[in-house]
Amino acid sequence: MLIIGEKINATRKSIDAAIKARDAASIQEVAKAQEKAGADALDVNCGTVPASEEPEVMRWLVKIVQEVSDLPICIDSPNFVALAAGLAVHKGKPIINSISGETIRYQSVLPLVKEYDAGVIALCNDDKGLPSSRKATLEVGESLITRLINDGIPLYDIYLDPLVRTLATSPETVVDSLEVMRELSLRHPGLHFVSGLSNVSYGLPERRHLNRAFMVMSIANGLDTVIVDPLDPQLVALIYASEALMNKDSFCMKYISEYHKGTLKV
Repeated sequence: MLIIGEKINATRKSIDAAIKARDAASIQEVAKAQEKAGADALDVNCGTVPASEEPEVMRWLVKIVQEVSDLPICIDSPNFVALAAGLAVHKGKPIINSISGETIRYQSVLPLVKEYDAGVIALCNDDKGLPSSRKATLEVGESLITRLINDGIPLYDIYLDPLVRTLATSPETVVDSLEVMRELSLRHPGLHFVSGLSNVSYGLPERRHLNRAFMVMSIANGLDTVIVDPLDPQLVALIYASEALMNKDSFCMKYISEYHKGTLKV
């Protein structure tokens, strides 16, 4: 499982304030805490700043995070110029968040994926918007995967996001997302699946229970990458337990290793 730490995101008030104050130390502490907790990569998003300022801010964020962490960064923005600015200063292999089947976004982001040999999160939507059914989602996902492969992106660099919607308003789409992952994982062995788990619980109380349950169910259906809070010890323990139970952890070695580190004692 690839754990992408979600906490350096300007939609969080503390991060927004730190960005506005150019408080590098506070952001670096969040980066170090996530790495210590077991994150494999760090999502970086500064989307609350004006679009004209975002490229400069993204460049600054990537630099200050990589001053204190060697983890790859998942550069997260709908702003193509900001993505390019962050990628230009990134050290190592980055992840781009994200591309989609939308014509303008696909044409703008694909050259960046190629130039920087990046992994890429592929959102399961297109010019028609979010698919309205399981069948439509499968069609959009299949089309996007095929298009990326035909354009020279290796399957192992594609992280498909089926775009789960909130259980509160679209309960049927949660099951649809699980089925889409299962079906496409059978069609494309080696394809990665990613989810921002917190979307599923938006608008409901005690969201952590829904997030954790959905994560376990998703791992059983092919999920191998999560954008989550790695400082949630129960969630992280459930990742290791689920992977062991799904035979994705040879002889439970990772589970045992995390036990000895104290990760599972929650």
